[in-house]
Amino acid sequence: MTLPVAIVGGLHADARRATVERLLSSVPGSVALHHDLQAAGCGTVVRTVRDALGVRDTGETPLVDDCACCALREDLVPELARLADEGATGLAIVELWDSVEPKAMAEVVAAHGGERLAVTSVMTAVDPALLLPYLGNGDDLSEAGLAAAATDRRTIADTWARQLEYAPVLAVLDGGEADEEDHALLVQLHPTARRIPVDSDELAAAAVAGFDVEAAAAAQHPACAMLPQEADDCGVGTYVWHRSRPFHPERLYQALEDLTCAAARSRGRFWLADRPDTLLAWDAAGGALCVESAGPWLASLPDAAWEMVPPVRRAAAALDWHPEHGDRCQHLVFTSPGLDRDGLERLLESCLLTDSEYAAGRKAWKRLPPAFDSLLEV
Repeated sequence: MTLPVAIVGGLHADARRATVERLLSSVPGSVALHHDLQAAGCGTVVRTVRDALGVRDTGETPLVDDCACCALREDLVPELARLADEGATGLAIVELWDSVEPKAMAEVVAAHGGERLAVTSVMTAVDPALLLPYLGNGDDLSEAGLAAAATDRRTIADTWARQLEYAPVLAVLDGGEADEEDHALLVQLHPTARRIPVDSDELAAAAVAGFDVEAAAAAQHPACAMLPQEADDCGVGTYVWHRSRPFHPERLYQALEDLTCAAARSRGRFWLADRPDTLLAWDAAGGALCVESAGPWLASLPDAAWEMVPPVRRAAAALDWHPEHGDRCQHLVFTSPGLDRDGLERLLESCLLTDSEYAAGRKAWKRLPPAFDSLLEV
């Protein structure tokens, strides 16, 4: 017998707990597992198993390599397997600790669950009134007591953004304080998500609807991410900027602070003239920007290597294909209340190579100042 597993996460703790309680009360035979990382500083992680009637079991698991999330991974699958073997559980609900990201846990269950476990849903619980405050919070998780390990350097904003954008289902707890702008922002940040009120009967059905771990990972990869489209509603805007010409590394570097602060959330992929083979990922929230190498552009690979590239990546490259540059492109998306589209466009355009710089060719581009070396830890 295969046990369906629904993963519920999110930094909005009240919304997350309400979602879990709703599932416990509406799905017969459901059981919730929660690993509390608050005591991780003392060397243990506390596990609670409960159903609609209350707590069934508690236990502790030691830290693994001083990493609370590692301990969670080591303990979670055996507990789920035990429930599957007992055969009395209709749905296992994994309620994640506040800062744990659902992607990692979904992949762990899918990779190690075998035929006994199946991830059937990943939900992020949302209170729309808290959406913008959390997205704009650049504090470290450690400052809020939410870090998953002593070495955890994530911020509230970037963690929340990833939690929100990974889940195909958003369980929405609206306490009446959210306005039209809050709801418009939620829609634009994750337009393809299914938004279900926590008190809706649809929530139970969504918990067992099915989930594709590989597709979810592909949708997050910078090379083929399902980025939002242009939108403008209730004072919230999404601006999509797409160009083929490369950035001048020094001018872009000098504009990073202004670009990062221009929107509550921005993300995408881009390329620099002095790094023509490197696909760079742009991820900004809470006034902080993360720029990382996401591997090579497909156009830089030999033809034989294309066979090893996932079909979804090849399809995404085909959509952006340029006769000269291949799949190299600038594809950045900015979402925010009060978005200044014209100002963003002018600033971004000023960072591209000028006509004369572009005409100088790739040998000249590679001699441009390597402004991103420190940021990319080269």
